[in-house]
Amino acid sequence: FLEMSSPKLSHAQGTLEVIMKQNVSLSCHSDSGSPPVRYTLFKGKQQVATMNRTDSGPAMFNLTINSASDVGEYKCKAENIISNNGKYSKPVNLTLIEPVSKPVLSSPSSRANKGQNVTLSCLSENGSLPITYIFFRGRKNISRPIRMQKKEAAMLFLLINSSSDFGTYKCKAGNSFPNNTKYSNSFNFTLAEERSNFQPLLISLGLILLLLAIGFALAIPFVIIPSCKASE
Repeated sequence: FLEMSSPKLSHAQGTLEVIMKQNVSLSCHSDSGSPPVRYTLFKGKQQVATMNRTDSGPAMFNLTINSASDVGEYKCKAENIISNNGKYSKPVNLTLIEPVSKPVLSSPSSRANKGQNVTLSCLSENGSLPITYIFFRGRKNISRPIRMQKKEAAMLFLLINSSSDFGTYKCKAGNSFPNNTKYSNSFNFTLAEERSNFQPLLISLGLILLLLAIGFALAIPFVIIPSCKASE
């Protein structure tokens, strides 16, 4: 009989990303050791399944990710008749991927003038990191992919140069969740109303007329009363 070597668990020495309702197969195999071999799969310290192999083939363990409790660190153990307590594989860490939510595109102000610098921010509130964002004007992308490792908004700084820069903007968000890219709401910048030179003139004329009216009202007693006394 040959003693067992440490078994290898498929995808070992790393992380395997999974999604809800996904079927996952983990293969456990020891390169040496006389059969029969007993393989046991563990999640943490909890035994998940056991399989006996009478040949030198691997043990296949099939899992279904039904809830968040199904993800975590997995190991397998191999033992035969002469092994001492068996030997363990290196761990595989199953992590659950959450799809991104619809991103929100916003700016501190929707009004701008030509020659003005503006800022756009794009954020998906939910979704596994990292999240990658891309900004668009119309159907044309206007930014490189921005990869965010934190739940923070991706920022885009723009200079409004021409009337075309007042077009419709959107952003796109995605992560490693398969087939789940989402687009934001539309956002438009509008041209800020420039103050006309005629406005201050109207305000000045209004103030002058108001002062004249007040002055006339104050002068009435001094004009009318003496006239009345003179006619008596």
